[in-house]
Amino acid sequence: MAQTFDPAAATAAYLAQLPPEAHAKAQAYTQGGHWLLLWGFLVTVLVSWLIVRSGVLVGLRRRLERRKPRPILVSFLVGVVYLLVDWLLSLPWSVYENWWREKQYGLTSQAFTGWLGERLMSLAITAIFTGLFLMALYALIRKAKSTWWLWGGGLMAAFVTIGLVIAPIYIEPLFNKYTPAPAGPVRDTVVAMAKANGIPSDKIFVYDGSRQSNAYTANVSGAFGSARVAMSDTMFKQGADLAEVKAVVGHEMGHYAHRHALWIAGVLSALTVLAFFLVDRLFDPASALLGADSVKGLSDPAGLPVLSVVLAVLTLLGTPLTNSLVRIAESDADRYSLVHFNEPDGLAKALVKTIEYRAATPSRLEEVIFYDHPAVGRRIRRAMDWKAEFARGH
Repeated sequence: MAQTFDPAAATAAYLAQLPPEAHAKAQAYTQGGHWLLLWGFLVTVLVSWLIVRSGVLVGLRRRLERRKPRPILVSFLVGVVYLLVDWLLSLPWSVYENWWREKQYGLTSQAFTGWLGERLMSLAITAIFTGLFLMALYALIRKAKSTWWLWGGGLMAAFVTIGLVIAPIYIEPLFNKYTPAPAGPVRDTVVAMAKANGIPSDKIFVYDGSRQSNAYTANVSGAFGSARVAMSDTMFKQGADLAEVKAVVGHEMGHYAHRHALWIAGVLSALTVLAFFLVDRLFDPASALLGADSVKGLSDPAGLPVLSVVLAVLTLLGTPLTNSLVRIAESDADRYSLVHFNEPDGLAKALVKTIEYRAATPSRLEEVIFYDHPAVGRRIRRAMDWKAEFARGH
């Protein structure tokens, strides 16, 4: 008599592939990351206070407006200078959070010089787009004083959509080398998967993600004609077999097929409206608390540090909501992979390889508050439940 498949036992067996010390290390890394949210918030407040007290932005605004008002130029230049000063003052924290800590936990082999060079390149790109965004935002604040926050959500949606379109074409190739998946079983399988589900089959790439991170990962990026699926070379360095590739790429195809990037961007733009509404009400008291006496109200770009603190508070409080939004999309992508490609064991094997940077069995409360992906233990259990249901159906 055939033995009944037990999803719980199968899940436990997959999790047991890692020794207890590996799970303990993953838990320490993950829970330490929760504390980074608080410490990062405090760093933002401290840096913003230092910039306000220095008077550098107010001084720049005054020099630019010495002869006549120049609101557009002031918005751009003050915004860019603020971003540069903020980046420089926050650099020690960023080094610890994004490079040193990753190095200590074995999640990157990137040299510090390489990491810093990429950060400088990212800063240059961010400065341009942030400057343009702030020009438009402060124009809205000046022209629509009582409703600027409402229009601000649309502005955010426009910039996010533009970013989704241009990032895979012009920005991501600056940091990594993307090459078409080589001929062979992997590419043939992925092309067949794409064609069978109405997904473009000419944008399947492998990229050298191991330059920055040892994490086992893949991603979908872009929108409309620029969208593509990209697999980090770490997948194959960690021995991904064809079942894993089908499961992971199927997950990424789920993101594309269900337009998760655009859906999330739309919801976040709606949340931006709420955030800007609260900024409109909280800016003056926050300005007083930071001692920004020389800032001439919300429409003054010299008040960007104040704006940053208010948004940092709102972002910290909204973390459970935004994390839950992403978790919903990730769960949906898992289900898409299982329904269309039926590789529950491939998905489980791949998920086990992500435990080192995302502890597998958090409490439900911890998951809801801090996790932007469903917990690995729950994802594997869902895959095993699917396997059991599929077996009963056949």
